[in-house]
Amino acid sequence: MQSRPNRAERDVCVIVPTIREYDCVRAYVENAREHGFDTDRLFFVLVTEDFCDTEAMRAMLEDLDVAGAVFDGTRREEWYETHGVEEYAHVVPAASHAETSFGLLYMWVETAFEYGVFIDDDTLPHDDTDYFGRHMANLAFGGEVERVRSDEQWVNVLYQNADEHGLYPRGYPYSAMNETVETDTVALDSGEVVASQGLWTNVPDLDAVRILMDGDLEGQAQTRTTAADFERDFVAARGNYLTVCSMNLAFRREVIPAFYQLPMDDNEWDVGRFDDIWSGVFLKRACDLLGTRLYNGRPLCEHNKAPRSTFDDLHNEVAGLELNEHLWELVDGVEPDVDESEDAADRYAAVFEAMAQRLAEGEFEAYRNGEFFVHVGEYMLEWLDCLDALETSRAPAAAGD
Repeated sequence: MQSRPNRAERDVCVIVPTIREYDCVRAYVENAREHGFDTDRLFFVLVTEDFCDTEAMRAMLEDLDVAGAVFDGTRREEWYETHGVEEYAHVVPAASHAETSFGLLYMWVETAFEYGVFIDDDTLPHDDTDYFGRHMANLAFGGEVERVRSDEQWVNVLYQNADEHGLYPRGYPYSAMNETVETDTVALDSGEVVASQGLWTNVPDLDAVRILMDGDLEGQAQTRTTAADFERDFVAARGNYLTVCSMNLAFRREVIPAFYQLPMDDNEWDVGRFDDIWSGVFLKRACDLLGTRLYNGRPLCEHNKAPRSTFDDLHNEVAGLELNEHLWELVDGVEPDVDESEDAADRYAAVFEAMAQRLAEGEFEAYRNGEFFVHVGEYMLEWLDCLDALETSRAPAAAGD
């Protein structure tokens, strides 16, 4: 049995895709308790596979005395059937990091959740920071913060010490490198921030090409980041894009329609590794059109990426490298009419639908694997259909009750 959210208290859904280091959850729960964050607000959704020890995961949640649910492949299929959306099960790819999208579907059904948090299982919180408290404070932030823009319309989230380390994160377009950076301050209204991206120390989040250039064959990179590389929080200026990594990220419920983690890995073009990157491009465009913000910086996490072949990562990335250079240009021109009288989630859905149609109805023969754009657009539209189906047939209780 899996405990369901107490609708009076549990408003934060913590989504952890994991097949190995699920024990990281202990560190995040301990961090919350050490800093006085109310763990009764948290509900952990562990997204895993049938070959993993799901009983041990459930035992861990019970031992920690926190609410949660564990979904392997079989349990996810049962959940889809229970909620009448088994025809949309394919929108969440199996055995892929993009399985985080299942957590978004779970949140959508359980309306008590006002906030979501993505945590990767190879990360740990910094002891000196209230991890969940800082994310919640960022989402409620009002006041002045640094604003960053570049002449390439892309902001390197590692810009603060880029002259020293020379790093660009995974997903940053190669054509946007060597940019000229400008900073100033901007005043944000409380409620303007809809996503809080925490950055990472230790192993930087780089793509395989950049890792190879840094002289590392084990998928990690020789150059490491420290807290000193992230002295200031910031937002990217309107019309500027940035890489969004889902390893350490909190968001408001309303953005779920525009935050689908894209279908990667299990496709005929062998495109992988851009699920969170592309979802971030779509969310940033939606935020720019709707007058909201992505907040970046702290809380930091420690990224302890396990060694693996850099060439394996390269194989998973190379099929989509050219597409990644152009995706943002395609959605940058999307300017749908949005009905301001609709609620926030519907407005995000309207923008996302327009971007989906731009891809699904486009012709991309000029790009290697250009048909993958059409595939993504079609899945984006099905994502919205799935949310609509869940909206109309929402069960009164979570699967497993």
